[in-house]
Amino acid sequence: MGKGSGGDPSPLGLTGSMALWRAYQRALTAHPWKVQVLTAGSLMGLGDIISQQLVERRGLREHQTGRTLTMVSLGCGFVGPVVGGWYRLLDRLIPGTTKVDALKKMLLDQGGFAPCFLGCFLPLVGTFNGLSAQDNWAKLQRDYPDALITNYYLWPAVQLANFYLVPLHYRLAVVQCVAVIWNSYLSWKAHRL
Repeated sequence: MGKGSGGDPSPLGLTGSMALWRAYQRALTAHPWKVQVLTAGSLMGLGDIISQQLVERRGLREHQTGRTLTMVSLGCGFVGPVVGGWYRLLDRLIPGTTKVDALKKMLLDQGGFAPCFLGCFLPLVGTFNGLSAQDNWAKLQRDYPDALITNYYLWPAVQLANFYLVPLHYRLAVVQCVAVIWNSYLSWKAHRL
């Protein structure tokens, strides 16, 4: 495949996707924190839309826009900053890039961070949804074990690859892309009363 506009046989969609990817890279270089937070918020919102439309099959008329906005807000205000900050801290704690370093990072991430993150995320959504402290606690007790077990089906392998293959400044974006499906699950789990 040739490069350039003269003989580029790439379909228009691929060319547009590559231009979008390059624009994302430039924005990430210029404003890494802002772009990571906005990426997390956008993909959390997308996960909720998928949850409502494909999992719950609400249809457009029954779509809960406030719920989607809550997930976007949680992505921008909690998930992006917390996970992005965690990845930076993890790289300072375990600075290498070998397979063993990636394994250590994954074990620390999944053994320490993931349980704490879920333990904060689920009640935070309950609070946003107006649950009382008692109802929120009961919901956490009901949903947390299943959410954590489900987490372990997906995230250890993803994180091992992420920590080994992906540069630090792209890790949150990679995780959030994979997490579109995870966010759909979390949105469904968090909003199931």
